[in-house]
Amino acid sequence: MLIEKQGEEHKSGTKKEHEKQCHKRRRILIIDDEPDITIIFRKALMHKGFEEVETANDPISVLKDFKEGMYDLLIIDIIMPKMDGFGLYEQIRKIDNKVKVCFITAYDVNYQALRAVFPAAATTDDIGCFIRKPVDMDDLVKHMTRELGDDA
Repeated sequence: MLIEKQGEEHKSGTKKEHEKQCHKRRRILIIDDEPDITIIFRKALMHKGFEEVETANDPISVLKDFKEGMYDLLIIDIIMPKMDGFGLYEQIRKIDNKVKVCFITAYDVNYQALRAVFPAAATTDDIGCFIRKPVDMDDLVKHMTRELGDDA
């Protein structure tokens, strides 16, 4: 039994190392109009092994500077001034249709807006990555890993 446990620890250690290696290569951009949120998310994700994590608090600036292939994953707050997260995502997809996204929000979802962006989605469960605030970082990392296809 001790041998099995040591083997299990070795396996989980190897899996964690693999996850960290995958995370290191990923370029993440967190977009939320609240600077406190982006700072906390960035620190937490870097602690979880993501090394290339950038933040932005103005969706208009993000859109202006966005280029194809800059990021692997965007974490976008839905409710922001100037431009909501769905509108930002629609515009970014015109520039880079391969970038993955995780939406976050503290508010109820406007399902009409959701259907405009994701016509096949009946509920938020049909979207690959949709997370309500307050966000559990382990849950966010699981969603991100699944969205990025890193679940080796």
